[in-house]
Amino acid sequence: MEVVFRRGFLTILPLVLLLPAIRINGQFMGSPLDCHKTCVCASNIISCSKINLTAVPTALPRYAAVLDLSFNSITRLRAEWTPVKLSSLHSLLLSHNGLTFLSSEAFVYVTKLRYLDLSSNGLRLLEELIFEPLEHLEVLLLYNNHISQIDRSAFSGLNQLQKLYLSQNQISRFPMELVKERSRLETLTLLDVSSNRIKVLPLQELQALPGWIKNGLYFHNNSLPCSCELYNLLARWHLQQLSSATDFRDDHTCVLPGLQKEKMTTLDLNCSEVNIMDEEAYLDQFLVLNCDTRQKDMEKSWALPGNIPVSPTNMSAVKLRDGSLQIGPLKAEDSGVYTCYATSDSLNETLYVTVVVYNSTKSGGLENMKTAYTTLVGCLASIVMILIYLYLTPCRCACCPGQGLGKSVPGSLRSSIVSVSQVHEETGQEGWDGGAKDFLNRRVAFLEPKDQLEQNGRLNPIGEEDEEWQGDNQERRRSDAESISSVCSDTPMVM
Repeated sequence: MEVVFRRGFLTILPLVLLLPAIRINGQFMGSPLDCHKTCVCASNIISCSKINLTAVPTALPRYAAVLDLSFNSITRLRAEWTPVKLSSLHSLLLSHNGLTFLSSEAFVYVTKLRYLDLSSNGLRLLEELIFEPLEHLEVLLLYNNHISQIDRSAFSGLNQLQKLYLSQNQISRFPMELVKERSRLETLTLLDVSSNRIKVLPLQELQALPGWIKNGLYFHNNSLPCSCELYNLLARWHLQQLSSATDFRDDHTCVLPGLQKEKMTTLDLNCSEVNIMDEEAYLDQFLVLNCDTRQKDMEKSWALPGNIPVSPTNMSAVKLRDGSLQIGPLKAEDSGVYTCYATSDSLNETLYVTVVVYNSTKSGGLENMKTAYTTLVGCLASIVMILIYLYLTPCRCACCPGQGLGKSVPGSLRSSIVSVSQVHEETGQEGWDGGAKDFLNRRVAFLEPKDQLEQNGRLNPIGEEDEEWQGDNQERRRSDAESISSVCSDTPMVM
């Protein structure tokens, strides 16, 4: 009897141990789809919401186009939630499930999805390339989660994505890579990062974005510090009637400096009034006028000042492929208001651009400044040279150190005024046997010996007399020199 019991126990034990595994497996594999008792199936739409599911039902039909699993308790979306490819499924709704885990292969069998709702769950992290298989996805809802980390490549491959909702999370970094020029998703027209923890915005980069991107860029209800730069950004967007600024005017708040961290409406800051600047240019320049519309790929046409339509034969005003208008070479009469008419199936928009052409060339003004600068520098240099000549003339007095009387160093060529001094009386007759007489009657220019002295700032043109200077001859020569000095003392000799 005991042996039979033991055998029976050993037979049942494996089945008992398998029960938890079967239960766990049932949780993530799910029970087969039942369109009569649990779910509602209407043609290709399957609705299994609010029935307390813990896993995605199995045996989903291949023709299913919409699958609604919202308001359940599906906390993990594993790779094997559907073992077959659902090529017709374009909408998947998983909101309000407490979802905390997404497998990196969760979407490999539903690559035709265009609408994915993962809002109001418990997601905290978006890993790299998590949505890469969804190359046809157009709308992605991730609002009201606990997302604090987003890998920069999380949204790579979403080449058709048009609307991305990331509001009411814990994001602290603005995902600029999604909208800036070279890395942005080309079809993205709406990015909602409102009600997060963003404290810094790249204001200059945001202002440089096209109007059709700024129109759908929502960042209100963040902890942004108050500044006039932020005010200027929002004020310009208001003037352009961009929806992201006008629809949530009172929700665009900022934090005032101080310990209390008080908030106020950004557009109520005491900053200078903002006006959209006109385009300014000079003669002979080329200017490109942008038609910065609120929608992308609108049909655009231009009218010149005086409401004259732009014609293909007008070579000075050419409409470019992106819808902008190139005008030039500019003339003074090109000043005025240019009008851009933009149309689409859902919106008509008219933009005005005022152009002011100055009646001068830009390079001409620079050349005038260069000429004035050169003249000023020349005048200053002349003044410096005059001051050097007047006040920094080398000392040639006998009392100056280093000016010995016995030195004979070749001098420089000088323009001279004839003058007589007491040189020969002070210096004697030494060293002048050969050359002094050659300088007696020079009146234009000559080489002055280094040790020859000056008097009253004038060069002594006669120099030392030779040893034969004596008596009446000496008096006659001095008299001649003095008479010449009295006439020519203030007249420079021309070289």
